Amino acid sequence: MSPSGARAPARRRLRRVSATITAVDAPDSARPASGSPLRRLIRPGAAALAGVLLFLSFPPRPLWWLAVPAFALLGWCLHGRRPRHAFGLGYLAGLGFLLPLLSWTGEEVGPVPWVALAAVEALFIAFAAVGIALVTRLPLWPVFGAAGWILGEAARARVPFGGFPWGKIAFGQADGLFLPLAAVGGTPVLGFAVVLTGFGLYETVRRVLAYRSTGELPRGPLAAALLAVLVPVTAAFAALPLVDGSAEDGTATVAAIQGNVPRLGLDFNAQRRAVLDNHARRTEQLAADVRAGKEPQPDFVLWPENSSDLDPYRNADARLVIDNAVKAIGVPVVVGAVLSPDTGKLRNTLIEWDPERGPVDTYDKRHVQPFGEYIPMRSVVRLFSSDVDRVSRDFGPGDEVGVFDLAGTKVGLVTCYEAAFDDMARDTVTEGAQLISVPSNNATFGRSEMTYQQLAMSRVRAVEHSRSVVVPVTSGVSAVIMPDGKVVQKTAMFTPDALVAEVPLRSSLTPATRLGVWPEIVLLLVAAGGLGQVAAGAVRARRERSAG
Repeated sequence: MSPSGARAPARRRLRRVSATITAVDAPDSARPASGSPLRRLIRPGAAALAGVLLFLSFPPRPLWWLAVPAFALLGWCLHGRRPRHAFGLGYLAGLGFLLPLLSWTGEEVGPVPWVALAAVEALFIAFAAVGIALVTRLPLWPVFGAAGWILGEAARARVPFGGFPWGKIAFGQADGLFLPLAAVGGTPVLGFAVVLTGFGLYETVRRVLAYRSTGELPRGPLAAALLAVLVPVTAAFAALPLVDGSAEDGTATVAAIQGNVPRLGLDFNAQRRAVLDNHARRTEQLAADVRAGKEPQPDFVLWPENSSDLDPYRNADARLVIDNAVKAIGVPVVVGAVLSPDTGKLRNTLIEWDPERGPVDTYDKRHVQPFGEYIPMRSVVRLFSSDVDRVSRDFGPGDEVGVFDLAGTKVGLVTCYEAAFDDMARDTVTEGAQLISVPSNNATFGRSEMTYQQLAMSRVRAVEHSRSVVVPVTSGVSAVIMPDGKVVQKTAMFTPDALVAEVPLRSSLTPATRLGVWPEIVLLLVAAGGLGQVAAGAVRARRERSAG
């Protein structure tokens, strides 16, 4: 055979590979224009669908695994896209995810605040999508892309107004096989593993389809894609020994009181004395059950956030009601109260109430909720919703970590909204907490999915720090969670109840607790490294064009 004849099959193979690369990998500018308007809607529709699948992966549905195909689909949408197209696709994915996920924020104030919040938060996903699209041109893009998603989550958890971490991918994995990774590196590592698996799945499929079209099998890239799927799954199984529900410091018998509220919605505390009476009455009923032998004697009792919106330091009647209930049960009680000093801001405070000495210690909520407990830019926000004036006096944040010594047990305090922030629970554990309490008040959000989303956060925190977590809620769902993330007791919503359980106490620190923010920093550096490679490549390309 002549040399020219030998080169002909090689040229044909090269053309086939080149055609496949053009069809699959080329940037938007190199793609042929689509003739059908319907075809132009395929990727936007797929991006929105990816967002919806992410939403469906969150509680109360046990469909955590949907997050993996969601990110595989998003990877397909973003691969090789131009930045402006990636921004639009990412924004559609963000809206598909966050609009249904955050629908509870409009439960009582209507659609405008809800849609506005989702629209703003979706911008972070849109910007993350731009970064993901840029790094898809790199050999190990699933790693850089997953790190880019965590970069977006890190920004969303910090700005504006202190951030809004609701909807971190880790919080949808309380029932998933990736959950043990929370003990390795917290929510950043857990979320990274899920996103990496999804992107790796898409890259694997893409490589296999390219092989079917061309007959050429790039083994190195295919192996890297398969590893992006297998390594996170393997790591999750390898981390299982870190998930330990055994007692290291004995056990404690804890009671969580759910007194219920007289009405739902923003006006739940219009009858503030009724809310207090409900919790006092349910505590006294528990005391009677203990005397009758129906329930074990608790070592301490946990009331929810806002269980007394009457300031017991200023209202003698409220103080007497609390004192009588605490003396009836005969053990320390943590009371959630609103303190209203003569001047300055209100305080969302947890009070340690001793049956003999009365109030002996306090913890002021450190991360108060914007637009819920205080109103930023009040005059501007009022233009969109008059409901801002329901918050007539802003709450101010505390500045000290909350750990109470309750009958010899160190209990870390993480009030409601604080459970969404990585440092809030971690601080209590590094300060010696053997158990974590997450007192909450979800009555404002009715029977929405919010309470189940928040409960999932507490389950992730339990595994992350290897601590039992007790969640007393005014209206439900209250729960007792073991250090392995399993819920052993829970209440129904809007039903007075009391949970009494013996829980293990632990003092050892997981890698996630020890490492603190470092896993997130490493992932942010990985994302920055990927974007740096893209920028360097663009500079080289411009220089080559100029030289040519």
